[in-house]
Amino acid sequence: MNEIAVTDIGSWHAHVYFDAASRDAAFALRERIVAQFDGKMEMGRFHERPVGPHPQWSYQVAFTPAHYAEISAWLILNHGALDVFMHPNTGNSLRDHRDCAVWLGRSYTLNLQVLGA
Repeated sequence: MNEIAVTDIGSWHAHVYFDAASRDAAFALRERIVAQFDGKMEMGRFHERPVGPHPQWSYQVAFTPAHYAEISAWLILNHGALDVFMHPNTGNSLRDHRDCAVWLGRSYTLNLQVLGA
């Protein structure tokens, strides 16, 4: 297996998963993330349907490797009952989503077909 260098990580994505029953909790967490990390991350759209490889409703939090420790630690401690899927962005989307994933809470089966699997 070819070693992947940490410097190959261009950014990180954290996808907060939710459904109709947890929508309000997801929105409240989103507001807390923005208040806590304004200027350190970019907040994605609030998708009330599955998008891309994600089998649940979700929104994305994008951040640089420099903020990984701070943001991921905060999410680990504060995601509550919501599930979070995190992955690096190295230029190999399939590997990043399939082989390099970090799950907080429950894990889900992704639709990897949209990534070329």
